[in-house]
Amino acid sequence: MKIMSLLAAFSVTALFGASLTFSSPAIAQSVSPSVKQNVESAQKPVKTIDMEEYRKIVDHPGAALIVDVREPQEYAAGHVPGAINIPRGVIDSKIWNYLQKTDMEHPIVLQCQSGRRATLAAQTLGELGFTQTSAVIMNLDEWKTSGNPFVK
Repeated sequence: MKIMSLLAAFSVTALFGASLTFSSPAIAQSVSPSVKQNVESAQKPVKTIDMEEYRKIVDHPGAALIVDVREPQEYAAGHVPGAINIPRGVIDSKIWNYLQKTDMEHPIVLQCQSGRRATLAAQTLGELGFTQTSAVIMNLDEWKTSGNPFVK
């Protein structure tokens, strides 16, 4: 029974998303502006960088805010020097401890264990209006074994 409910909910969601993408202008105009804005922002691609580019930023961060979006216990077990810890699940509220509403163009580099949480965090920050976010796509274990800086 739960599977049927989940399938039904997924179908409705998929149909709604498809209607926003493929519907006639008359139907699209009847959707509230906030729904259209959320769909459009979710479709914006996230800028990604690899380990080599991340190393350059870690060595010379300039104005970039480097954020490790892993959980606090993961961060405490070891992290990239210079990275602050804001877990992905709370980044929308905790980012304001480090940046102001006037800093929407401030460069933010997001890193986690593999890049998945960093990508989600970049999407979240993009939805808040930040325009200069990058998600690091790499395996943190490879970062360590390659001799890159890592502190405990």
